[in-house]
Amino acid sequence: MHSKIVIVGGGAGGLELACKLGRKLGPDQVMLVDCRLYHIWKPSLHEVAAGTLDIHQEGLSYQMLAHDNGFTYVYGALTALDAAARRVTVGAVLGPSRETVLPERRVGYDALVLAIGSTANYFGVPGAQQYTVALNATEDAEQFRLRLLKLLTEAELRKEHEADAGVDIVIIGGGATGVELAAELREASGVYLSYGFRQLQALKDVRITLLEGAPRILAPLPEKVSTAALRLLDERAIKVVTETRVTAIGARDVTVADGTVYAADICVWAAGIKAPAVLVGLGLPLTRSGQIDVDGGLAVRGHPNIYALGDCAACVDANGTSVPPRAQAAHQQADYVRAILLAQAAGKAPPAKAYVYRDYGSLVSFGHSSTVGSLMGSLKGLSWFVDGFIARLMYVSLHLMHHQAVLGTVRTGVLALARFLIKRSRPLVKLH
Repeated sequence: MHSKIVIVGGGAGGLELACKLGRKLGPDQVMLVDCRLYHIWKPSLHEVAAGTLDIHQEGLSYQMLAHDNGFTYVYGALTALDAAARRVTVGAVLGPSRETVLPERRVGYDALVLAIGSTANYFGVPGAQQYTVALNATEDAEQFRLRLLKLLTEAELRKEHEADAGVDIVIIGGGATGVELAAELREASGVYLSYGFRQLQALKDVRITLLEGAPRILAPLPEKVSTAALRLLDERAIKVVTETRVTAIGARDVTVADGTVYAADICVWAAGIKAPAVLVGLGLPLTRSGQIDVDGGLAVRGHPNIYALGDCAACVDANGTSVPPRAQAAHQQADYVRAILLAQAAGKAPPAKAYVYRDYGSLVSFGHSSTVGSLMGSLKGLSWFVDGFIARLMYVSLHLMHHQAVLGTVRTGVLALARFLIKRSRPLVKLH
């Protein structure tokens, strides 16, 4: 197989790039490689984990998106790169019984874009990888949700004989993922218990603890946002412990540096990310953090026909700012690379201006009723604090904007209306 443009990774940036290029150039020139069959917007994985979002309704088939947007989709994981021969290897796809569904394939390219995201960084904490769930992908979120259902069922059965029976949830990491998951779980726990868990009380028996090493949660955001977030968590009976370092994790507990041991029936790791391990074997220049080293035009250093964007790329923009691992950065980088590749396809000189990251602020969801965040103005250092209903509308609009990029305006509107109506005939959380 061969394609003029091969994009590896169908996350926020990679998929938007494939859709926008496909609509311009067609399936003979644009190919997307991904190891999954359907796409979920990664910032919504905390909703999948809590059960308030159903992946079987939310997931967008890559094959459908390829057909509708004019690109070719190849199912499988990137396993090797031969930069000299301009060829990537896509690994075999195995079935449930380890039978080969699709064989190993090799794909040639003229231009390659790597957008393979990130994975959890456990920082060498004993037991972290073995005993925690990290929301790297949809299967991780589904694993957490199913385990939570099992724990709730067990606690319900024990409640008649054990007054303190319940579920202890520990979330390690007070960034956006950890805070949003804690709030979403609190909201979902009350809903779960209304569907047949008669013995349990949400605030008393579903005990949520958030551990953060920094002096405050949401440390990269303005202090006013952090203070508002802490207040909202406190109102939801979520215990927040800051300036604490996790030293060990067991099957049912978490130990921190001062010797305190927290009971943990289920533990989530949201304390940091790193580049995927597959990058080490590709022969590309990497930074000390393991990310791909790119220049101001997002091209891999020493490889002008290979680009990297999103979490896997160590990007320092023209202003000397390290680009943070956010969906808005991946979106902006995808648009920047799209302009370069379209110019090349038309035989024109690519834009000479280096990539510059524009921070439009951050919003943090607290369930389906509240959101807080900050919006950045056009003047450097100027920001506005937002919360409540307006902030919630802005947060929802971010997801809709992503859908609009891959589905189009009309289909996004129809899909949003359909989901609103479907929710009226289904349980508020996924129960199976």
